[in-house]
Amino acid sequence: MSDPNPYKSEDYEWGPGQQAGTPGYGYPQTPPYQPTVPEGVPVPPQHLPVPQPGMAGAGAPLLSLGDITVVGDQIITPAGAMPLKGAVWNAMDMSRTEEKMPTVAIVLAVIFFLFCLLGLLFLLMKEKTTTGFIQVTVTSGGRHHATMIPARGPDTIHWVMGQLNYARSLSM
Repeated sequence: MSDPNPYKSEDYEWGPGQQAGTPGYGYPQTPPYQPTVPEGVPVPPQHLPVPQPGMAGAGAPLLSLGDITVVGDQIITPAGAMPLKGAVWNAMDMSRTEEKMPTVAIVLAVIFFLFCLLGLLFLLMKEKTTTGFIQVTVTSGGRHHATMIPARGPDTIHWVMGQLNYARSLSM
């Protein structure tokens, strides 16, 4: 076992040969690097298109829902621009509102119960919390994009549906 390797040649080193100055790991260094999804399909560019002067879609945003923006006659998403005409808009409420008795109410009810029976009125205190998201999807020009809008309160769905109805009226 202490003998040198009889099969080792002088000009061969273990591992793949590398040129000096090139890294041997990480992303490929040949420009441009195009990320892909697991199926090998290229990922679309993750930047918003810049409207050119004189372009029909140029102007101030008419509507913005999450990362979906309506500008002129286009719908701008992180996956690219879609035509506004004929777009199909959908929303799904995935939020919930829970009502529970806060700990403070229980503590005050116990303390004031010892002094008078009015302490039981503290058990009528309720606290409402809303959690979850509202999913907004848009389909147009053979493309589909979905975004999630956090539900801040029970009235968030009404605000989103108002914005969605405005977007639907623009799509006609």
